[in-house]
Amino acid sequence: MRILIADDHTLFRDTLTVFLERMNKGYIVELADDLNHAYDLMAASSGQGYDFVILDLCMPGMNGFEGLKMFKASWPEIPVAIISGVAQAWEVNQSIEHGAAGFFPKSMSGQSLVHAIELVMSGEKFVPIEYIAPPVHNPLPPGTHPQYGLSDRPQHHYQLTQRENDVLKYLIKGASNQEIADSLSLQIVTIKLHVRSICRKLGAKNRTQAALFARENNLVKP
Repeated sequence: MRILIADDHTLFRDTLTVFLERMNKGYIVELADDLNHAYDLMAASSGQGYDFVILDLCMPGMNGFEGLKMFKASWPEIPVAIISGVAQAWEVNQSIEHGAAGFFPKSMSGQSLVHAIELVMSGEKFVPIEYIAPPVHNPLPPGTHPQYGLSDRPQHHYQLTQRENDVLKYLIKGASNQEIADSLSLQIVTIKLHVRSICRKLGAKNRTQAALFARENNLVKP
């Protein structure tokens, strides 16, 4: 897989490259030091040379989210993630709204970043747990189960992705993370990320609570 990383911090950029290539021998990383350089590399390859692009939110040329929008307009089929040293929740949300496939804080460990890249390349979006707002529930609305602390709102309010829906089916069956990973041909760390996201979206404290709530409210799609 060919990854293009655009970041104006040379030490971070080079360190990340070495780590990614060591963690996964299938990664080939190329570098750009600003948005224009990254755009030129993409254009020279006619958009076919890279499988994944990572753009630093604050590097020269980005102009807020204009750089991201320009990339997505030119190559909508290529997943683009934003990386940043410091970010507010609204910046994370805006990145996703403008088409980013993920948001990677530079405070992430190298291994976590690799896992996040793998999640995005599997077709999902990645946002750190701390930036995901939990669902808002009204106090004990009709149909609420006090023992779970969850309401029975329709599933579309929870915005579960198809992959999360697949994982949730196995949670309801009581499958372990390893069993789910084997069944879906995914890495176990990817399953853990999906489970955490499901629990966050449903407002559940753990996988058991999420499974009970989903089963009683028929949240899983066929």
